[in-house]
Amino acid sequence: MQNETGSLRIAFLTVSDACSRGEREDGSGAVIEEWCALEGHEVAFRGTVPDQTEAIVPLLLAWADGGEVDVILTTGGTGFGPRDVTPEATRAILDRESAGLAEAVRRTGEGATPFSALSRGIVGARGRVFVANLPGSPGGVRDGLLVLGPLLRHLSELLREIDTTHKPS
Repeated sequence: MQNETGSLRIAFLTVSDACSRGEREDGSGAVIEEWCALEGHEVAFRGTVPDQTEAIVPLLLAWADGGEVDVILTTGGTGFGPRDVTPEATRAILDRESAGLAEAVRRTGEGATPFSALSRGIVGARGRVFVANLPGSPGGVRDGLLVLGPLLRHLSELLREIDTTHKPS
């Protein structure tokens, strides 16, 4: 559970055939790791798997149900390629989805690239853990974190039924 400083325990999974084989550097995972350090969040787990549902689902389940993380972020596998299965694998483990947050992530990237709209990433929760799919590019991850970053502490408090104050703007 997040501590009194608001630090969150974050797990992130890079879904990439090339990265899992060591053929490509994990630039998008590096962006998440750097962001966690800047925000003061703990990296609880970091993994890399190929674009295969049978590799993604068990890891997401273990992290979400293990009680050691507040947030799970994935990067990669959200496009239209035949092996891009991250949204489907994630949907299989979620209790609830948030279409609005997923759309906000896509909209934020539109200023940088029209390809942002091609991301099929989803966002939601499993139990008390927030889960979000981010694109596989470093820029797409940065855009996604611009949207999600300011919300994560509050989302974690809501999921853990911690009394939160909703103050009008």
